[in-house]
Amino acid sequence: MSLVTKAPPAAGSAPAGARGGHQKGDRRRRALGKNPIGLLLSAPYLIFVLAVFAWPLVFAVWMSFHEYFFAAPGAQVDRPFVGFDNFREVLGDPDVIRSFGNVGIFLIINVPLTVVLSLVLASALNKAVRFRTFLRVGYFVPYITASVAVVGVWLFLFSGAGLVNQILGPLAPEPSWLINSQWAMPTIALFVTWKQLGFFILLYLAALQNVSQELYEAAATDGAGKVQSFFSVTIPGVRPATVLVLLLSTVTGANLFTEPYLLTGGGGPNGASTSPVLLMYQRGIEQGSPDVAAAIGVLLVIGVLIIAFIQRQVAGGDES
Repeated sequence: MSLVTKAPPAAGSAPAGARGGHQKGDRRRRALGKNPIGLLLSAPYLIFVLAVFAWPLVFAVWMSFHEYFFAAPGAQVDRPFVGFDNFREVLGDPDVIRSFGNVGIFLIINVPLTVVLSLVLASALNKAVRFRTFLRVGYFVPYITASVAVVGVWLFLFSGAGLVNQILGPLAPEPSWLINSQWAMPTIALFVTWKQLGFFILLYLAALQNVSQELYEAAATDGAGKVQSFFSVTIPGVRPATVLVLLLSTVTGANLFTEPYLLTGGGGPNGASTSPVLLMYQRGIEQGSPDVAAAIGVLLVIGVLIIAFIQRQVAGGDES
């Protein structure tokens, strides 16, 4: 009988079963990450995003390609596929085109003002000034206050006999701001900028904490003043926050609804302040054409994505 002896495994090599276990463990780590408990903790928010944002968006896209109308719960109705008919109707509607132009005017005013004012004010509040905490709270209070509560103040300020017109006297526009087709949307843009400024100031304050003071000291050593330090150190240092502010202000501006609905009585005068979201409400709920409203929403999402991509490339690119 011959004796066959197995050679011992080479040093540093693992048994086949152990290698298989390691491979399974590697695949599990790649699928679940280094901390699987994080997936469990984030699962409720993921479910919330899927239920509140992802599913309605998918359903809106489906509606935009079908002849959809409201029916009684449980009723079986035919909703045929119509292709791009809803989009052709939307793109041929002058009211829709005007609403996108209105929100474009809003974004042109609101987004640059938001970025500039929030960055300048955050830089000032980041310094050791008196009443810094009081000022921070004061800027943030309008953001957390309901729009319905502060709309009355702006109606008083910008009405025909309001405080603003009394100060301007003969320079005040006629008709007044919110009933003037040229000034209605710029006035709304100023209102939204003032109301949301506190939130974006906090974003910049958080970003300014990560800008090293050594950079300011080096700039001062090179002879740079406060203004030069602001442009050469502060602005590059908060570039990722600037990209975020641009994106958030664009998204919130594109979803403009409450302010024109309350300030101008639903998009007046004569549609000069109608936003796409307000028009979606009017077409989908008031006029019973949810398929047309969904087509407007899909076009709005595409437009926001294009603008956000351009902003990222121009303002921050991949460095952000």
